[in-house]
Amino acid sequence: MSVRSRTAVAAVVALVALAGCSGVGTRGSTGGYVSADGTVTTVDPQDREKGPLLEGKDLDGNDVTSADYAGKVVVVNAWGSWCPPCRKEAPVLKQVSDEQTDVQFVGLLQRDKPASAKAFNESKGITYPTIVDNGGKLVARFGTSLPVGAIPTTWVIDAQGMVAARIATDTLTVKTLEGLIDYAGKTTS
Repeated sequence: MSVRSRTAVAAVVALVALAGCSGVGTRGSTGGYVSADGTVTTVDPQDREKGPLLEGKDLDGNDVTSADYAGKVVVVNAWGSWCPPCRKEAPVLKQVSDEQTDVQFVGLLQRDKPASAKAFNESKGITYPTIVDNGGKLVARFGTSLPVGAIPTTWVIDAQGMVAARIATDTLTVKTLEGLIDYAGKTTS
């Protein structure tokens, strides 16, 4: 194979590999993140799948497990302090978590340092637990039905532990999040 052919093959392989890393969204213009595709997906109660067990260390090194929240609606947010849309949606998550005390919020830290995330949460007054998931093993547990496609992604799990909704948008609003929590709470059997 000639040098020109090998270079062309290498370029094609590189492009395919890069396309495979782009996830659901598109490359954002700032911050090097892959932005979400703007979808909000709800799942009818009869079609819901069991939410994954999420367990690991929080930002202080303490053990956290989602099993402790059985019987509650749980909002799970995959985020990083380096991510501009994550930083933008943080006040929404804080507001709703403060107002809906019967709902448990859990962060899944992606590709970030716990110290950076802790400083960010403290600056925003966010007090719900964040589990360090830098290898992406926890978000991968959401499987193929409602997988993480970009950061941030938020899932709403109903009180029976079934995944009721996924939010893959970089423009999360209080109204959207409250509506999905209400949907998860009212459509459980």
